[in-house]
Amino acid sequence: MASKNKNSHSVKQVLTQLVMQVFEQNGNQTFNYKQVSAKLNITDPESRETILEILQEEAKKQVLKEVSRGNFQVVELKTFVEGRVDLTADGSAFIVTDDDAEGDIFVAPRKLRNALHGDRVKIYVYGKSSRGKHKEGEVIEIIQRAKMEFSGIVKLSERFAFFIPDDRKMLRDIFIPISELNGATNGIKAIAQITDWPPEAKNPIGKIKQILGKQGENNTEMNSILAEYGFPLSFPAEVEHEAEEISEVISEEEISKRRDFRKITTFTIDPVDAKDFDDAISFQFLENGNYEIGVHIADVSHYVVPGTALDAEAFERGTSVYLVDRVIPMLPERLSNGVCSLRPKEEKLCFSAVFEMDADAQIITEWFGKTIIYSDRRFAYEDVQEIIEAKEGDFVKEILLLNELAYKLRDRKFKNGAISFESTEVKFKLDENGKPLGVY
Repeated sequence: MASKNKNSHSVKQVLTQLVMQVFEQNGNQTFNYKQVSAKLNITDPESRETILEILQEEAKKQVLKEVSRGNFQVVELKTFVEGRVDLTADGSAFIVTDDDAEGDIFVAPRKLRNALHGDRVKIYVYGKSSRGKHKEGEVIEIIQRAKMEFSGIVKLSERFAFFIPDDRKMLRDIFIPISELNGATNGIKAIAQITDWPPEAKNPIGKIKQILGKQGENNTEMNSILAEYGFPLSFPAEVEHEAEEISEVISEEEISKRRDFRKITTFTIDPVDAKDFDDAISFQFLENGNYEIGVHIADVSHYVVPGTALDAEAFERGTSVYLVDRVIPMLPERLSNGVCSLRPKEEKLCFSAVFEMDADAQIITEWFGKTIIYSDRRFAYEDVQEIIEAKEGDFVKEILLLNELAYKLRDRKFKNGAISFESTEVKFKLDENGKPLGVY
């Protein structure tokens, strides 16, 4: 008996979906249960009776309305919706709408109106779908372009040029007037920007914005990949200018506002190939037998002031991106590798977390605030490991004690239920041309 009721419920669910499709595919037309049954080619009395029940239930839910006795109409049919274009290989697209309940809407290639992959668009949704599973529609407005710049290859002829994008979702070549080549030659790798796309034109019109170099060369291909995924290849001139104007001189007034760690043993530990040192550790023995340990982070906020071009650019980039052979920094090199880098033998501004700990690695006191430090030494990880194993070298006493405290903290952490997520970092050994020679 339970199985029969379950099957009956499943049949009703399917019928409900089919009934609603009839209304959605026919706009504001009214139907009674006989007409809906006829649309669905349903003739048996039991199913027709179920359809009548569905119509009455949907009317109670205010999905349908009973405009006259036994005649029903859909309450609201969304005619216009907004969403993002998800382009397919054949040139058609699905519009991913903001409304999860709406479902994706199919748009044929001829009805995209020059919309590209990722664009935010407004579409008209047809009342009737020929595809069954997905509603259909057409683009009536491109609200926002997702992308206007593309990396690719320049193809040149006597009177005009075309730009072939690398992006597989960009299915149209870009027409480049000869006057907009900006020095690009046939077969060169470059970045092109779309400048216009007349409604009647099959291809967009653009200009060469930047020449990347010859195809196949490591630097050219790396920059091409970066450009394709929207990573900036350089900083705007205004941002570079602001960075150059920042003074490295630390005033006595600024020092007076900070806790002074310049006479306390401090050092950095980073990968051997690191160029920017953004954190340091300090250590000193206290008279009561405890230790004071400071973790110091470069105080970038002292130099990157809200409302500046530098701040806006850093916000846009969000983070530094580390690739196999290069770094795409969040800040110009003058800041990332200079003013804000905790280089040895230089006074630097930091924001710090300072802890007093006993021999059992128990925290006695803690302090957080702005500091000024002076790094005594720059270590690579390998340098510190060698000191730990050999028990000799610069700051050996401090390093061994820090290592001992670290093990105690780690053991306590795992006893309290912490999970160790370990992964192996793979690095590539490259030749002078950027060609991989091996991994380590």
